[in-house]
Amino acid sequence: MNRHTPDTPQPVAPDQLTIVPANKASWDDLRAVFGTTEAGKCHCQRYKMRESLWNTVSDGERADRLREQTSCDNPKARSTTGLVAYLGDEPVGWCAVEPRTAYPRLLRTRTPWTGRDEDRTDDSIWAVTCLVVRKGYRKRGITYGLARATIAFARDRGARALEAYTMITQPGKEITWGELHVGSRDVFADAGFVQVSKPSPRRVVMRVDFS
Repeated sequence: MNRHTPDTPQPVAPDQLTIVPANKASWDDLRAVFGTTEAGKCHCQRYKMRESLWNTVSDGERADRLREQTSCDNPKARSTTGLVAYLGDEPVGWCAVEPRTAYPRLLRTRTPWTGRDEDRTDDSIWAVTCLVVRKGYRKRGITYGLARATIAFARDRGARALEAYTMITQPGKEITWGELHVGSRDVFADAGFVQVSKPSPRRVVMRVDFS
């Protein structure tokens, strides 16, 4: 496969993307999305691991954990932990989406629960915890398609509701990936999520309830 990045970036509409469960993607494709940036060091393990263990696990071990969790290269796997987006044949994005209880560190983080009376152990509530766009394809709207795809993915697997713990973005104000990996409020609002709480000036919990 000839991997390249576009010379002239153009906006990408959600219907231009093919989005598949990660077990139907290859590990090479997922590695291409993560690259060697901060996302490629975390490999979506920050919410998976207790804080006390974070610095004891190498980048390579985190990658190995993600590979096992996603069941990449195994289309017949019964479970996976996210979605991979393609633009044509090119892998361009990743989104982590699982039952909320799959993220021990999230359950122990105070901010998402401020002002809410939630049973954190309810595994019928799913969560979107991370979106990654491949270098060279950023700021083209890839996350909009991924956010939309999480709804059917979670609902079809028995979720009662789906949450995202988003950032408020402001025009012209740069936000680092380390802050925005959870996604922006606007992206999830466009997908049909509604705001259920605002635990801090910059954080908003967005949610879709399935009935």
